[in-house]
Amino acid sequence: MFARNVSKRFVSTSFKRLQSTAPKAGPQIPKPVPVQKPSFIRRAGKAIWRTTWISTLLATGYIAYQIYDEANPAPQKPQSPTLPNGAPRKTVVILGSGWGAVSLLKNLDTTLYNVVVVSPRNYFLFTPLLPSAPTGTIELRSIIDPIRSICRRCPGEVIYHEAEASDVDPKAKTVTIKGTDGVVQNVQYDYLVMAVGAKPNTFGIPGVYENASFLKEVPDSQEIRRKILHNIELAAALPADDAERKRLLSFVVVGGGPTGVEFAGELQDFVDQDLRKWYPGVAKDITVTLVEALPNILNMFNKKLIKYAEDTFTEERIALRVQTMVKKVDSKIITAQIKKDDGTSAIEEIPYGVLVWATGNGARDVTVNLAKKLEGQTFANRGFLIDEDYLKVIGDDSIFGLGDCTLSKKFAPTAQVAHQEGIYLGKLLGNLAKIEALRYELNQTTESGEKGKIISKIEKLANFEPFQYNHMGALAYIGAERAIADLSWGNWTKLSLGGSFTFLFWKVSYVAMCLSFRNRCLVCLDWIKCGIFGRDSSKEA
Repeated sequence: MFARNVSKRFVSTSFKRLQSTAPKAGPQIPKPVPVQKPSFIRRAGKAIWRTTWISTLLATGYIAYQIYDEANPAPQKPQSPTLPNGAPRKTVVILGSGWGAVSLLKNLDTTLYNVVVVSPRNYFLFTPLLPSAPTGTIELRSIIDPIRSICRRCPGEVIYHEAEASDVDPKAKTVTIKGTDGVVQNVQYDYLVMAVGAKPNTFGIPGVYENASFLKEVPDSQEIRRKILHNIELAAALPADDAERKRLLSFVVVGGGPTGVEFAGELQDFVDQDLRKWYPGVAKDITVTLVEALPNILNMFNKKLIKYAEDTFTEERIALRVQTMVKKVDSKIITAQIKKDDGTSAIEEIPYGVLVWATGNGARDVTVNLAKKLEGQTFANRGFLIDEDYLKVIGDDSIFGLGDCTLSKKFAPTAQVAHQEGIYLGKLLGNLAKIEALRYELNQTTESGEKGKIISKIEKLANFEPFQYNHMGALAYIGAERAIADLSWGNWTKLSLGGSFTFLFWKVSYVAMCLSFRNRCLVCLDWIKCGIFGRDSSKEA
């Protein structure tokens, strides 16, 4: 009995074991294996990589489009005596190829006029970066844009004459121009835009024109570079204690405005960063001096930034001579009147090797001659007086004035002002052309209802807003990779900055202000080359 029970239990237990180990019927579902998430660093790396190649692709496409768009201008509408509606097409003659003239060209609908540009300079010069050119920081080719390229990108055909305007007859509405080949001809106009700029102002100081170098045009930059490096080579052949060597290595800049300050800073950078490597025995004896007749430099900036700029000049070893008025210049010496702190004055002689004159503006001959023919022009020897609301030259409703050739109580003679004036005048001339076309239609229409519509359109276009200048601020490079900025947004916000970060902002702003994509690329490449290889020290570069 006992043996039988043990046997039953053994069989029952074995059967249960077999049941538990036997494979179950139907498919077996494996347990899910937990997926391990990638680390934060790996996910961030993927996101950065994805963003980088997408941004690179977009940037490449944008650059390719800009290059293609500039290199392949659209077909232009040819000039003709009439507009599409049969109205006479008027002629606009633009004298000059500076900021005002080019801004006007880029904002004027040239299909509404027969446009003629006259300038002895067949390119636009980006003047804010001109002080960087004599030292080789920027190549001159990078800051000029051919005027024919600008004209070719206009929607309507623009005729360009490489010639200088010598006289204007406001009664006959003709401009006398003299080409580079000496041929003189008359150009008829309906509207004349005077944007001839200004020449350097010497204030009648004897010897300045004969001995100083100016900094307004491309040849000026080339001349300054040749003089500086020529003097360095001459000084290298003289003994260290020679007085002539000291004079040759004395570089003087007259004018404490942005142009003079920026050039002095660029020149000292050239000495410290490059010439000390290639002319170690000579570079240590080079002196850069900035002369200003007023008590301080950069008067358009606030006092804190002026003080910062002056302190930076002291750190850079740029000699600052304020309250120093130049009285006479000869081939080797500047005679100046120094105003002392006690109110007394003394005459001092300043030897120099290279003198750069970067002071105010003077009126060109064609400006003076025309101003004398117009009524109400009381300062004919200084430039045009203009109606500051609509930019018309006082004394003639068919002549407009832009930029440095004009006199204004409200606006300073700066590129910023000329640029905004050109934009405004482009819109104003566009409205005038539309008004003329509507008046022609009004004369051709006999229906009273249609006449009423045309008259209302004319009245709407004639109610054109006066010109309002929006001051965006002022920028200046002060050397040692530092800059100052006095920025403003309308009349309610002002911001003053100075230092290395402002220098980066200065660069970005000037690149953005370049008129063509080509110039933007070339300027950036020049800065990269300068940072990698340094500035070139050859005389003819």
